[in-house]
Amino acid sequence: MYSYIKGIVENIDSNSIDLECNGIGYNIYVANPYFYKEQVEYKIFLYQQIREDENTLYGFSNEEEKSLFLKLISVKGIGPKLALPMFATGSISGIVDAIERENILYLTKFPKVGDKVARQIILDLKGKLGEYGNNDNNTSYEELVDVLKGLGYKEKDFKYILNKVDVSLSIENQIKEALKLLLK
Repeated sequence: MYSYIKGIVENIDSNSIDLECNGIGYNIYVANPYFYKEQVEYKIFLYQQIREDENTLYGFSNEEEKSLFLKLISVKGIGPKLALPMFATGSISGIVDAIERENILYLTKFPKVGDKVARQIILDLKGKLGEYGNNDNNTSYEELVDVLKGLGYKEKDFKYILNKVDVSLSIENQIKEALKLLLK
């Protein structure tokens, strides 16, 4: 079992990166491969899934993200390929907040997560995610930035509208407001 790997990104695909470490290239599935830049060194925290026909690595930018991923895949019906995309458009605080507040609408926005799966996530994890911090305005701001980056926007493209978005709104409404401002 691997804990993390440090190496240089050699290639970026639509759902993975190739990371070279000591002359060996590792293909690692990540939530948002376009977060990484080629020929730059990164430390990536890993989860390894071994099955009869495959040996797959999933990568995370920090231990907290990996820890929440492990909790998500412990839920019945959630595998790594379903849990990983949740980190592309949702932040840790957003996912935790949605689970704690039983926000099924937020959870069903992720690919292949329907009402039944969202309810199972809430049933299994509500009240068990206290170690992931609180949801203050700063976290809300970071979450909005993460979501916009996950949607493919560059920070320079949306930086000017961030101070116009009301951080007291729910994250869903912040996203809607930000997208409206970006489309003007």
